Amino acid sequence: MKKILGGLAAIGVALGMASGVALAQEDHQSEAEPTHFPILKPQELDWSFDGPFGTYDKGQLQRGLKVYREVCSSCHSMSLVSFRTLEDLGYSEEQVKALAAEYTVTDGPNADGDMFERAAIPSDHFPSPFPNKEAAAASNGGAAPPDFSLLAKARVVERGFPTFVFDVFTQYAEGGPDYIHALLTGYDQEPPEGMEIAEGTYYNPYFIAGKSLAMAPPLSDDIVTYDDGAPQTVEQYSRDVAAFMMWAAEPHMEERKRTGFSVMVFLVIFAGLVYLTKRKVWHELAH
Repeated sequence: MKKILGGLAAIGVALGMASGVALAQEDHQSEAEPTHFPILKPQELDWSFDGPFGTYDKGQLQRGLKVYREVCSSCHSMSLVSFRTLEDLGYSEEQVKALAAEYTVTDGPNADGDMFERAAIPSDHFPSPFPNKEAAAASNGGAAPPDFSLLAKARVVERGFPTFVFDVFTQYAEGGPDYIHALLTGYDQEPPEGMEIAEGTYYNPYFIAGKSLAMAPPLSDDIVTYDDGAPQTVEQYSRDVAAFMMWAAEPHMEERKRTGFSVMVFLVIFAGLVYLTKRKVWHELAH
């Protein structure tokens, strides 16, 4: 009986040691190889358009458009945004026509049944830098760059409980721009010791789908020249293009907020009238 108990004790000790080693290895692996992404959550920034009364900063949107045209448009399309909507950014009709004419779009068929190319007009949408998704993927390591039209609304990091409850009342909808800014400014960080980064990819702790991504750092200081004296830094470029992408995803946000405020005012007045009517009609009846 003692031998049996001694054997069971030895087995228990062995199992305990093995589990301890496994837990230690698991802890070490969890430190070097995280299983949750993004590794770091984006910082909540202040934007001109946040809150129920927020509005777009047209100067910032124009700078963001400049960053998109000179840097991002070489890889990313924006197929749902037409040139004529740029008038909302403060450009005149003539300026929009001139800007659109800098692009070439495919049109047709003509009378002979052939497709042809022509200069873009304000009613056209921003053309893609690639003829199709397959060509885009072939030119970018097998992954086609995402379209910018709705990216600011599609890329949002979950904020968790109870934060998302407060977001209902604060009208927080800036998760997309926060994420885009964090991603564009997050390339300068070094991966933790022991973390393996696939060859041809770049470590970025803010990337929502993994520890690294194939896109090289797209921005650097002084890569785009601003005419309004704004800082020509990666930080400023990231803020400006993130704000521009938010406008591209929701160009009617200001109108939506004004309509929502008017509806709320109407409901408050209507509730007051209903209450006064109730008092007027039923005040003589015993309850």
